[in-house]
Amino acid sequence: MEGTDKIVLIKNPVNPDLSLWLGAVERLSKANIKKLGVIHRGFSTYEKTNYRNIPEWQMAIELQTKFPDLPLINDPSHISGNREMIFDISQTALDLNFDGLMIETHHDPDNAWSDAAQQVTPKRLVQIMEDLKIRKETDEEAEYNQKISNLRAQIDIIDNQLIDTLGKRMKVSDGIGELKRQRNVAVLQTNRWNAILGKMILEGESKGLSEEFVLRMFKAIHQESINHQEKIINAEALRK
Repeated sequence: MEGTDKIVLIKNPVNPDLSLWLGAVERLSKANIKKLGVIHRGFSTYEKTNYRNIPEWQMAIELQTKFPDLPLINDPSHISGNREMIFDISQTALDLNFDGLMIETHHDPDNAWSDAAQQVTPKRLVQIMEDLKIRKETDEEAEYNQKISNLRAQIDIIDNQLIDTLGKRMKVSDGIGELKRQRNVAVLQTNRWNAILGKMILEGESKGLSEEFVLRMFKAIHQESINHQEKIINAEALRK
């Protein structure tokens, strides 16, 4: 394979492991393969979601940042597992500056030998291509630039507030960890966690946030909270 002039496309790994994906790109780049590209087809998860493979868009964006000249192709068929979602996923990919799409098509999708649910007819494929919008990367109009700058500034402020709030939350978790250490109470309180999660899903829906996003966000926050509390409890055990 080394030095081949054939096109080589690297699919993302099954699990959301950016370092593994980057490593594959780096190894093949060192093998003097000139026509190299990557395919983003989503990642396997044990959680029940609307996707066959969760897209983890941020991971593809990070890879694109590391290798800005590498063609990045999205596979909405495998991400969705459902032909009804292909258009929306394709549009999101184009909005994120992906270079192309890989969409499965079949003249009689329901009777396809494999992956029937995610295939579209040639006619539907043409319609998808016609309906997709290619966004301009930049716009030199002063009014647009001013508006986008203002909105981005607002996002920067809110992002800083989010980090500050999360920092405060973890300080509260530290206090809880200290109390649990003193009382010899287990870190994980399953009933409390389930109640919080159910409440936050409802709160998120009222703010236009998907259940999938709220679940992933609060699971990450909860894990960080557990890490803080375990650190406090383990530190005391080490001192003994």
